[in-house]
Amino acid sequence: MSADLWNSAAHVLEANWSHDHMVPSRRLYPHQWSWDAAFIAIGLAYTNPTRAWRDLRSLFEAQWPDGRVPHIVFDPGTPENDYFPGPTFWDVPAYGGRAARGSTGLVQPPLHAVAAWEVYRRAASHGTSCARAAGDELAWLYPRLVAQQEYLTGRRDAGGDGLASIVHPWESGLDNSPSWDAAMSAVPADLTLLTRFQRRDIENADAAHRPTDVDYARYLGLVLNYRDGSYADTDLAWRHDFVVECPSFNSILAAAELALVQIAGVVGADPEVHRARAQKITEAISRHLYDPATRTFRSRDVRTRTLSPARCVNGLMPLLLPGLPTEQAEAIMAEAASPRFGLPEQTGLPVPSYDRTAPDFDPLRYWRGPIWINVNWLLRRGMLVHGYRGEAEDLRTAMVRLVHRSGHFEYFHPVTGEGIGAPAFSWTAALSLDLLADRSVPAYARAA
Repeated sequence: MSADLWNSAAHVLEANWSHDHMVPSRRLYPHQWSWDAAFIAIGLAYTNPTRAWRDLRSLFEAQWPDGRVPHIVFDPGTPENDYFPGPTFWDVPAYGGRAARGSTGLVQPPLHAVAAWEVYRRAASHGTSCARAAGDELAWLYPRLVAQQEYLTGRRDAGGDGLASIVHPWESGLDNSPSWDAAMSAVPADLTLLTRFQRRDIENADAAHRPTDVDYARYLGLVLNYRDGSYADTDLAWRHDFVVECPSFNSILAAAELALVQIAGVVGADPEVHRARAQKITEAISRHLYDPATRTFRSRDVRTRTLSPARCVNGLMPLLLPGLPTEQAEAIMAEAASPRFGLPEQTGLPVPSYDRTAPDFDPLRYWRGPIWINVNWLLRRGMLVHGYRGEAEDLRTAMVRLVHRSGHFEYFHPVTGEGIGAPAFSWTAALSLDLLADRSVPAYARAA
């Protein structure tokens, strides 16, 4: 099984490479996506580390002057009509560099420091010369990674509590998660936008698996509002209709700071600023996004200061953080093992994206029920951080078996395990390589 899965995953990554970057899939996602690039680099470290560094560099060459890393960088060789919303819709101001290709004005979870450290760690295991070359790559990336973190912890702290806010569900990476339903209910759904602008996603995927038209109209409206304000982040809480603090996004933000502690040690920078920032973010997540009544982490609407009632997979992600209080880590494990999610011991499958017992649980519709490998990979990493090694190994085995049986799909049916969405999906392939090869505990947890 291992050899077959390794070879098939390597083939997907070879087929999806496009000049100087990786596409998530050839038909549905023909450009470069931000947090996809991070997951993909982790897998490429095993088969083609040169491409792993090139993919990260390619993304950060499109970094904005304010430090934001766009959630999509457009491939100029792909016709505008092949993907919507494309560069014309986003109308991002020119600012030099690779941005001439066009990008969006949104961000995605900043997993890139974690990815860079993992690629370096893999290279360093191959000897001094490989470590030296990888160190040069880290030196190029380090100031750009720092700028990304400073943008998110500074300009995006709309609530003033030390947490980064997302201004669009797409920024979470969990696009149509029920975690956003309460906040999105206040966003106008102008369905006339769908007559002015044609959706492309449902031309290449089953509409029953994708966000609804109402959701999509709201997505477009949020982009237009942000775009018409020149993508500025001032006064977000009162002038923008969706401003939310996500436990997953902020956990990754803190994990990135912990990875930067390691990277700073290689490039000769001060690691303590990153250690302190990681602690501050962890404390803010613990204080503001944890619901003690239900012992769960939830997203918070900055505009209303209320927690989402939905129990979603993003609430399990604070397990990534070694500084999380023990009782909260235990609560996450209890939630993951409950009938709402179900660890492989109960279901034989990785965890779904949403509470299985919820009346609106949907086994087909994107982030409203299906299983995703990337968040399960993050959950497994969190289990290792907090010493749940048996559970982490069970989850690793379940992910490997699922992908081997069903293929490198974008996501999977949470009951049958059938592959759904785009086939030959890059991050599923990349993370399969890592799951086959690496069972170590993250360095920052070992040092804690």
